[in-house]
Amino acid sequence: MQLVTMFREIFGAPAEEVYSAAGRVNLIGEHVDYCGGKVLPAALSLKCRVAVRKNGTNLLRVAATDISARAEIDLNALENYKALKWGNYQAGVADEMKKAGYNLVGCDILYDCTVPFGSGLSSSAAIEVVTAYALAKTGGNKIDKKELAVLAQKAENNYCGVNCGIMDQFASANGKEKHALLLDCATLDYELLPLDLKECVLVLTNCNKPHNLVESKYNERRSEVDKALSLLQKRISGISCLADVKPYQVEENRSVLTPLLYRRARHVVGECDRVLRSAEALKTGDLELFGRLLNESHRSLKEDYEVTGKELDALAEAAQNSPECLGSRMTGAGFGGCTVSLVRKTGLERFQENVGKEYTEKIGYAPTFYVAEVADGIIDEGRAEA
Repeated sequence: MQLVTMFREIFGAPAEEVYSAAGRVNLIGEHVDYCGGKVLPAALSLKCRVAVRKNGTNLLRVAATDISARAEIDLNALENYKALKWGNYQAGVADEMKKAGYNLVGCDILYDCTVPFGSGLSSSAAIEVVTAYALAKTGGNKIDKKELAVLAQKAENNYCGVNCGIMDQFASANGKEKHALLLDCATLDYELLPLDLKECVLVLTNCNKPHNLVESKYNERRSEVDKALSLLQKRISGISCLADVKPYQVEENRSVLTPLLYRRARHVVGECDRVLRSAEALKTGDLELFGRLLNESHRSLKEDYEVTGKELDALAEAAQNSPECLGSRMTGAGFGGCTVSLVRKTGLERFQENVGKEYTEKIGYAPTFYVAEVADGIIDEGRAEA
């Protein structure tokens, strides 16, 4: 096993345990998790795996299989590592866990991540969640996957400066093989939906344009929807989040919003409605409807929320024009990353060939395709094999 072999080479001693947490694809429900809406993610077989051993010190010594960067993090000075280019996620998770009363012990951790970075498939959440799980286990703490997801989200918000919602970390921790999660981001209640795609598969297509959430307009969008909510609350009683607002209420109160804030609010409330309709479509096996809702979601993200960009638009358009595809949309925060497409198995090869060709001609470089396998979130792989 490459992971445990490299662990011994780097740290000079054998690993004790191996854990993993999943990347995720959000089927539909984009940019609504921080507005209190429901989302429909699924955990992926693309994972962040770690090999771990206690080291008898007060230090977290962290390394990765695919980059040369290393970090030593003092558990008694966790506030000092926010500027790390690699290792700040781990330090942030440890900081939130310590504040929450978890017992933390020094350990060596080697990371091996197959979730493509900058893909919109939540490599950051996978790193955060597997770190939280590894630290909880090595410290002898009681494990609550919901709580670990919340702590991982807080780390990204408070330590790393990204105002993400709970969806990514929650799906990474709580996903289940062959199921999607219908997650209420306001309450963290969720329903497991069997994901029976019949003659279809989910294809993730990476536009291969890197994105950085802190440097993108992600936090700007959060500020905009917060402003829209504040204005609407003066006219609509009993709403605590934008997801509480109905589409007709946005139209009735359009006059209190600027044109930009109106478009932002229209996306959120429309997307919340599409999530519920998609869940019903999956329950009844209406894949044609589900595909149309994917297309509607992308159009709203492009025109009302403005988080797509030419690369994601080119991918979605090429996919939607393909007769093998029932629907396609960007997934993740946007400004780069992946689309998710519902594609008939019989036309999979033709879909990849045609979309790849059209995208490359338009953008100048090729995309990367992954046929998505829906998997469990956190996996305790047990004792490391020597």
